[in-house]
Amino acid sequence: MKIEIYGSGCPKCLELEKRTKDAVKKLNIDAEIIHVFDMDKIIEAGVMMIPAISVDGKIIISGTIPSVDELAKLLKCE
Repeated sequence: MKIEIYGSGCPKCLELEKRTKDAVKKLNIDAEIIHVFDMDKIIEAGVMMIPAISVDGKIIISGTIPSVDELAKLLKCE
């Protein structure tokens, strides 16, 4: 599973990265987590609001920071 976190590096974006890592650890899944800071790449990915997350190229969250439990539920479904 490839998880990309899109964000400029602001506190909200960094918190989403932390929560995502916590959710992956909680689920004990094998995932590559990449934080994309480059705004051109963020726009190219189709992200309209940051922070955002994509799983295997599909945007699943945009403009919000879900809890670790909510992230775990979303990642479990992907």
